[in-house]
Amino acid sequence: MRMTTIISKINFSNTLLVVLLMGCVCANAQVDKEQQKIEKEANNLLRSASSDLNSNEFTEAEVDLRKAISLVPADETGKYNLGNAYYEKELNDEAMRRFVQAAEIAESKPERHKAYHNLGNTFMNAKKYQEAVEAYKNALRNDPTDEETRYNLALAKEMLEKNPPPEGGDDDKDEENNKDEENKDDQGKDQEGDEGDEKENEDKGEEKDENKDGDEKDDRGNPKDPNEQKDGEGEQPKQQKPTPGQLSPQQVKNLLEAMNNEEKKVQDKINARKQKGAKVKSDKDW
Repeated sequence: MRMTTIISKINFSNTLLVVLLMGCVCANAQVDKEQQKIEKEANNLLRSASSDLNSNEFTEAEVDLRKAISLVPADETGKYNLGNAYYEKELNDEAMRRFVQAAEIAESKPERHKAYHNLGNTFMNAKKYQEAVEAYKNALRNDPTDEETRYNLALAKEMLEKNPPPEGGDDDKDEENNKDEENKDDQGKDQEGDEGDEKENEDKGEEKDENKDGDEKDDRGNPKDPNEQKDGEGEQPKQQKPTPGQLSPQQVKNLLEAMNNEEKKVQDKINARKQKGAKVKSDKDW
């Protein structure tokens, strides 16, 4: 009985394994069927695009090629054909980008050779001779017998010798741009400094003019009477009319008398406090 039971379990396990294997086979078959359907649709689009290009219907061909590329991104055919279509329309940059994509994913040597050869042509059109030389070399690595590629390589080398790339390339340009920016900043700072110095000199000149135009003061800082005669001078100058913003001689005289009276009052108060014997803080001089 035990042996029968064991055999039954083994038979059940084998049956389950067979069912699982059949399920995987069916699933893979379904996936393959879907993939074949997608590839068939992409091939139809490629044929339609080729027909459109022969009829000079570039826009329709471009649409079909883009659809084919989106359906099968791993296939280089759509990218290569679209690159050729752009090249014929003299859209060099777009063609260059598509040939680069085709060369990167091409699996066979003939496909890589064609992609690199056409990529070299786009570099030549763009006067990128160093890149063209490398592209033609890659093309010859995949097909050393192509004489046209060999001729293009020799031409690219000759153009490179006549037009060598600048030393440092873009780095030198960036450095020059940075230097120009720094010089502009320095010039701006110098200009600001010069303007500041001019403004400061103007302010100082205005202060000097104000001091010249202002009233002369005595030892105590009070305005002097302009009519007062100095020692060793001749006759008293005639009284001049005050200019706007300045005191007249009479106003100055009245102001001095008022200040003297105030000073006398303060002095009287101090003397009175001294007589009483009280201590006071010394006042500042007028």
